[in-house]
Amino acid sequence: MIIAPKIRGFICTTAHPEGCAANVQSQIDYVKSKGPLEDSPKKVLVIGASTGYGLASRIVPAFGGGASTIGVFFEKPGTERKTGSAGWYNSVAFENAAKEAGLYARSFNGDAFSDEMKEQVIEAIKADLGEIDCIVYSLASPRRTDPKTGETYRSVLKPIGAPYSQKNLNTDTGEVDSVTIEPAEDEEITNTVKVMGGEDWELWIDALKEAGVLADGFTTVAYSYIGPELTFPIYTNGTIGKAKEHLEDSASRMNESFGDGTAYVSVNKALVTQASSAIPVVPLYISLLYKVMKEADLHEGCIEQIERLFADHLASGSAPTLDDRNRIRIDDWEMRDDVQAAVAEAWEKVDTENLSELSDFSGYKSEFLKLFGFGLEGVDYEAETNPERPLPSE
Repeated sequence: MIIAPKIRGFICTTAHPEGCAANVQSQIDYVKSKGPLEDSPKKVLVIGASTGYGLASRIVPAFGGGASTIGVFFEKPGTERKTGSAGWYNSVAFENAAKEAGLYARSFNGDAFSDEMKEQVIEAIKADLGEIDCIVYSLASPRRTDPKTGETYRSVLKPIGAPYSQKNLNTDTGEVDSVTIEPAEDEEITNTVKVMGGEDWELWIDALKEAGVLADGFTTVAYSYIGPELTFPIYTNGTIGKAKEHLEDSASRMNESFGDGTAYVSVNKALVTQASSAIPVVPLYISLLYKVMKEADLHEGCIEQIERLFADHLASGSAPTLDDRNRIRIDDWEMRDDVQAAVAEAWEKVDTENLSELSDFSGYKSEFLKLFGFGLEGVDYEAETNPERPLPSE
């Protein structure tokens, strides 16, 4: 079939296998261009490994450090008549590239929150690798079923305590309008923490420990975001922020159990991802931020961010640099005073008429399409392609 993008709101319902492969290859090429990592982990488990920061977290140690990797994700394979998800095609492309490079790569598609998935991964580690020395936790899911109780929880993106009104960007129409979001109920806050907090991260580490597959001196990292004050009500001080506080508490508990320097939370930059596209206000902020950072030659995508995370913090041969709350900060360029001042100035002025002048909305849209394999150089989008692509490790 000929595959074209079909966009509905903040999601694209189609994905292009060759385009996704080209996107993965471009990230691999970037990592290889940076040279070998000094002290890279060699056996890496990435939970949430198929898109965005999670995919980059698999590519960097593999192609920057020669690591064996296991990836866990929940994606949709293609069929004869329907495309698979971008994450599926990304993972197929990664495994093909890893195999060609002589690297071990194995993937598991299913519910990462379940006990069954943990058991399958542990059996693979025992059989193939023996132990794991780095675990990256990069899940972004709207719901989670507790494996102990069977209860399903759903996360919400809401402020706490009072309604939040702010400028917003309709990414379908390019119109700058406004949005008002009502505050979360107590139960919604609790549920969001259950989904997006650190409980499952800890359960993974506990399961790996009990199975005896954690290497001495292993490290683990999970991802977070803070952002500017204008997004605090919907993010840092909202329901997601409460979940991220729990994530930091989980890291503290793991450091108490395994020793300081075991668990880290990395605060990353705002980027166009499938998760960030769903957050009100954030697409407008990202569009303004991209223009400022590109003009200052400071812009990074997921792969540049994660390469810097490993090169400067996780694989540098020395302990990571931490802030006053023991977090790694690779959002440091985004949060520079001059960058934030420029974004704040543009935020006050931006409207529908001057959006293209003040922001990089065109870059936002281009990055969004690339998430699904569209708009990549060297790909013939007019050609027939087969949407059925098996994982080599299956």
